[in-house]
Amino acid sequence: MMLKQRVWTAVLLAPLALAGLFLTSSDVFKVFVAGIVLLGAWEWANLSGLTSLSSRFGYTSLIAALMAALNYISPQANFISYLSVAVLFWLIALFWVVRYPVTGAWSSVWQRALIGVVVLLPCWMGLVSLQSLPSGSALMLMLLLLVWGADIGAYFAGKAWGQAKLAPNVSPGKTRAGMWGGLAACAVIALGFVIYLELALLDGVYLLLLAMIAGVASVLGDLFESMLKRHRGIKDSSQLLPGHGGILDRIDSITSAAPVFVLGVQLLAIS
Repeated sequence: MMLKQRVWTAVLLAPLALAGLFLTSSDVFKVFVAGIVLLGAWEWANLSGLTSLSSRFGYTSLIAALMAALNYISPQANFISYLSVAVLFWLIALFWVVRYPVTGAWSSVWQRALIGVVVLLPCWMGLVSLQSLPSGSALMLMLLLLVWGADIGAYFAGKAWGQAKLAPNVSPGKTRAGMWGGLAACAVIALGFVIYLELALLDGVYLLLLAMIAGVASVLGDLFESMLKRHRGIKDSSQLLPGHGGILDRIDSITSAAPVFVLGVQLLAIS
């Protein structure tokens, strides 16, 4: 029954998501992604420990207000400095995940609520920035394929060769072999886009390295959300998507991979 729910949910939502990402104007795209992020904010409020309807609504409204303010300040999607802060945060998050179950500066309600701002806003900024580039559609597709490829590659490699656990205290199902399998998938995807974008040798090598880093970041995003769910004692961020859990369970890898990938693309000056 659970598998049937997952399949039908994916079949119904996938065309809508792809249309929203690739077949809309810049302004519609901003609103579309903002809607997804705000659903994630509603769930993040619960991860933070804000359980009442009023506090969750207030937190979601805060995220919406911050997105509107950023859009007003930087209407041309010039978010580089903000994305740099996000990348720095994910380096800190890696330290927290490695040390778990030792708690750190994320264990209180207000700390996790603040972290949600640092996680969700740069995800929106990164996707908006990427879509605004001349080759934005191709790069957006590459980012999504990297995230999906890292997940699918990890699943099959983990099934075939997974013995040593990657982060047993956070997510016992993830293995080191799975991570390497996911990175191998990312490398194949990156090589395809190097050829498609007709990049020079050095730029191609850079994009390949960036793809691998984004793949690692995607795994970190998944692990970080798993850590917070384990701390809160919940299995899924919500039951919004039948068979799939919540929105955060679907976009956790993108929240970490998007800022890293987009910042790297901007530094490489791929347009």
